[in-house]
Amino acid sequence: MGAGHDHGVRPGRAGERHKHRLFAALLLLTVFMAVEAAAALWTGSLALLSDAGHMFTDVLGIGMALAAIQAASASSRRGGATQRTFGLYRLEVLAALANAVLLFAVAGYVLYEAAQRIGDPPEVLAGPMLAVAVAGLAANLVAFGLLRGGAKESLNVRGAYLEVLADLLGSVGVIVAAAVIWLTGWQYADPLVAVAVGLSILPRTWRLAGAAVRILVQAAPKHLDVTAIEGELLAVRGVVEVHDLHVWTLTSGMEVASAHLTVAPGTTNREVLTAARSALQGEYGIDHATLQIEPADAGAACCEDVGW
Repeated sequence: MGAGHDHGVRPGRAGERHKHRLFAALLLLTVFMAVEAAAALWTGSLALLSDAGHMFTDVLGIGMALAAIQAASASSRRGGATQRTFGLYRLEVLAALANAVLLFAVAGYVLYEAAQRIGDPPEVLAGPMLAVAVAGLAANLVAFGLLRGGAKESLNVRGAYLEVLADLLGSVGVIVAAAVIWLTGWQYADPLVAVAVGLSILPRTWRLAGAAVRILVQAAPKHLDVTAIEGELLAVRGVVEVHDLHVWTLTSGMEVASAHLTVAPGTTNREVLTAARSALQGEYGIDHATLQIEPADAGAACCEDVGW
């Protein structure tokens, strides 16, 4: 019986590559969050307050993303045998899940406050509200551009990116509300836009939370067909059975697999391992695979079914 694996787990580099952009977006949004919060209290605008609250989650989300990237990077540099055999890469996923929970809380607060105001909306100062909303939109556009590239590669960066995207749409809504109030005096525009901002947060947040939970429960990635992977391994010359096949995601862009391969007598383990790893890497992008080779004539003594 033999076992083989490819080169060690490599950390996802997407977050590390975009760390400086994340930091720039963090500074920018922190400044405008403070400006919007102060302006919301001055003008009495719930829509502006909801946008400031959402921007606050942007700041926290990007801050957690940076912290997770730094922790994972430090873990990778230390190397060696530790109790954290997979490093700290899951911190990225935990940060994304925390972001989602935070966004749900913000959406709930905004919807509750809007319901309280809808019957008797207070008067708001439309002019200052409009000016601050336009400035907030500009800040979100810059942050959106900074995070867009990394959102395709990292779940954690994508969490921050989705927050900024939703906040960008919220800023547009605040601008519309301010313009309506300024031109018509219709105060209901403010709580109605606040409701729209709150509801716009929910679908994206649900998808982000679902992606994070899927990784945490170690479900197979949606884009990988486990049955097809099993067939690919069975097609390797000399392999007669595949069992104990597991495929999961460690963190963004890091798919991992393990499997037991039963091989026919006379099969060379090295050739099986090389072919199996090549199939997993080339067809499915699985760079880290732990494969156990078991001779077909070894019987039950070779591998005991653990039942899970």
